[in-house]
Amino acid sequence: MPTTERTEQVSSHHDLPVHEVVLLLETDPAAGLSEPQARDRRSRFGPNTLPQTRSAGPLLRLLRQLHHPLIYVLLVSGVVTLVLGERVDSTVIFGVVVVNMIVGFVQESRAEAALDALRAMVRTEAKVIRDGTQRTVPSADLVPGDLVVVEAGDRVPADLRLVRPAELAVDESALTGESLPVTKDEAVLPPATAVADRHNMLHSGTLVTSGTGVGIAVATGAETELGEIHRLVGSADSLETPLTRKLAWFSKVLTVVILALAAVSFGVGVARGESPVEMFTAAVALAVGAIPEGLPAAITITLAIGVARMARRQAVIRRLPAVETLGGTTVICTDKTGTLTENQMTVCAVWTPGGSYEVSGAGYAADGAVLSEEGTVMTAEAAPAPLRSTLLAGAACNDAALTSRDGRVEVVGDPTEGAMLVLARKAALAGVPARVATIPFSSERQYMATLHEDTGSYVVFAKGAVERILGLCTAQLGPDGVTRPLDAAAVQREAETLAAQGLRVLATAMTRVGDCGAFTEDALRGTLVFTGLQAMLDPPRPAAAAAVRSCRDAGIAVKMITGDHAATATAIARRLGLLDVGGGVLTGAELAALRDEEFPAAIERTAVFARVSPEQKLRLVEALQARGDVVAMTGDGVNDAPALRQADIGVAMGKSGTEVAKEAGDMVLTDDDFATIEAAVEEGRGVFDNLTKFIVWTLPTNMAEGLVILAAILVGSALPILPTQILWINMTTAVALGLMLAFEPKERGIMLRAPRDPHRALLTRGLMLRIGLVSALLVGGSWWMFQWELGAGASLEQARTAALNLFVMVELFYLFSCRSLTRSMWRIGLFSNRWILGGVTFQILGQLAITYVPVMQRLFETAPIGTDTWLRVLGVALLASLVVAIDKRLRREIL
Repeated sequence: MPTTERTEQVSSHHDLPVHEVVLLLETDPAAGLSEPQARDRRSRFGPNTLPQTRSAGPLLRLLRQLHHPLIYVLLVSGVVTLVLGERVDSTVIFGVVVVNMIVGFVQESRAEAALDALRAMVRTEAKVIRDGTQRTVPSADLVPGDLVVVEAGDRVPADLRLVRPAELAVDESALTGESLPVTKDEAVLPPATAVADRHNMLHSGTLVTSGTGVGIAVATGAETELGEIHRLVGSADSLETPLTRKLAWFSKVLTVVILALAAVSFGVGVARGESPVEMFTAAVALAVGAIPEGLPAAITITLAIGVARMARRQAVIRRLPAVETLGGTTVICTDKTGTLTENQMTVCAVWTPGGSYEVSGAGYAADGAVLSEEGTVMTAEAAPAPLRSTLLAGAACNDAALTSRDGRVEVVGDPTEGAMLVLARKAALAGVPARVATIPFSSERQYMATLHEDTGSYVVFAKGAVERILGLCTAQLGPDGVTRPLDAAAVQREAETLAAQGLRVLATAMTRVGDCGAFTEDALRGTLVFTGLQAMLDPPRPAAAAAVRSCRDAGIAVKMITGDHAATATAIARRLGLLDVGGGVLTGAELAALRDEEFPAAIERTAVFARVSPEQKLRLVEALQARGDVVAMTGDGVNDAPALRQADIGVAMGKSGTEVAKEAGDMVLTDDDFATIEAAVEEGRGVFDNLTKFIVWTLPTNMAEGLVILAAILVGSALPILPTQILWINMTTAVALGLMLAFEPKERGIMLRAPRDPHRALLTRGLMLRIGLVSALLVGGSWWMFQWELGAGASLEQARTAALNLFVMVELFYLFSCRSLTRSMWRIGLFSNRWILGGVTFQILGQLAITYVPVMQRLFETAPIGTDTWLRVLGVALLASLVVAIDKRLRREIL
């Protein structure tokens, strides 16, 4: 049995010969472990599952949601209203607290789901050789040293060091980001070889696409590469969003200010000889007035409306604050495979000795055509001989199949072979001769050949690496169907030109033979006729380039972070315009070699990061955040999950994304289109605008209500407005008026302005001045109205009713101004938000009811007022609206 010390010293086994791995793990490369050995190791190493993460219990996580300054303010508000006997209002406030607790609890619980999805990836069955006999066991029963057998279609159950691979290829895209299946062999590799380049290893959670293999389990459970990603997901911080950070600061300041004002009012009143009980009641009234009870509900509803709008644009939000976060994004770190690209290999160019052809369409659907240099659509039936033979070779020398599921075409087998089948469909190739024999592809051979029976004779088709196919050929097929001497130099030049564009190039060839006996590797050398080249890549999504440009217009930097090769990543980046404005390409190896002090400058100037590991993706996101950027990270694979969790907002792909990525993300794109992110950013900016408008609208009232109470205490006057009346104002106007701002349409040019500075305060100096101005107008207007009515002989109840209605009318007029913080309400259109008109109507009816309905008069201690009083109320409201309009025009640029 391997010692613990030795196992800890060996971080991986790719750099060891097979015989050393066998000795290290004390196993048999032919018979495997015995059952007693397996039982003993299972008791020592535990099951081959990812560990459950210890987390707080449900009750503690639920109570933890109360630990927030804004919730403290709400609790104080609820207690105050309950003390005042306003059970309905206190019930509403406590209801908001409960809703916030539940939402926060659900959000925190979802973080655990990402880890559960990772654990599910290794809950499979495995074929293992024990005591010399192959058997099937639950993958959880695998132990280090087990001899594991894999074949096409299997999910790898543990990290394996290959012993006997046979034409083995593995799809590792979910783990490494590599877009093509990786051919495996057992050759020893250098110790520093990156995970994505360890061709002698199979990693847990990856998928075998072709061939078979036998490997020794060298790591199980948490010790696998998948286990390392599990650890990274669990350790990545689930960061607060810019909105929640700013609201937390705002709530703390608000709490301190409210308590300070209440304490001052109480102390001043008692010092002047007033009754402590009356002063306490007045201090409570001040606190009730200053607390914006409607703010949490407004935030939740505004974000929920943003969620609904985004869902209509194919973006599903899993966490409410993520709506606003997108609007403040300064950098989008995007994966390549499946995010910027289709994640479907596509032949995009064909070259033959008779000419070059462009292939339109992307993905596995047969939408597209083969076009000549003159733009003529080519079909297999009417095509020149070299093109037809190239199409036929690609389709015949092929082990893949195309299937349809849920309306989507999918490839069973190697994606590159699937791309060749799609090309044949685009050219309407009728069919291929029946196959008789096969020389399979191998990493040593680097080509595949098939023998087919064709009208009484036999034809051989071959495809593979350009150099190997040319080595088998002595002739090439001319446009007229006549063979000519091979111009290998011309073929090589064209292949290099295509490869320089980031394309994967395969050559095809054919020949006719008299009998099956001529179909051997030795017999094929020098007998094949070269027909052409097929060049393919995983193409960019149709709208991705425009989306990248739009993000740049909006001041958002876009950086590609992928596990794919640098050449492939560079080719896609050029097609998308990521390298048009400068910015280089760095590989994971080059990143690892950077000193810490060099890292910030490197990520600033680099647009494409290729061949990076999950740890490096996470480090890049953390480095950008350390600079103060608000980072959105997109991805679809298991390898993206830690960075998705760490980012300010993780964006997962809905169609092609793994469940791990979806659970780690804050947002899921149901159409997998990078362009949808642009739409989501636009919606996010609109949401933040509307939240800001609500705050700018509601705070003046709360400040003015508190200051009016404070002024009355300081001068020893009766309170111009009672606590119950303050609650009426705060609760009804927030619902009927303020929440209507959540439905405000997005302003023109919203995607042409730079992202918000992450360090910028929630409210700018200009907006604070406006809030102070409106507060002063409310304080002065309500005090004047209260004193005027008393001086004119009105009762105390009538004077308070006049002050109450003045507060509401000024808020109502001010609401129209807040529909835009910089533009006139006439320029944005009076009827562009019909919700506001409905809310205004409802509020006016409420004011008439509280003023004239007897039961309301008894509840709120109001009294009827005359027409002349209403005219004075409306006059003050109109004057306040004009002053705000002048202020908006004079100070538009500083907001």
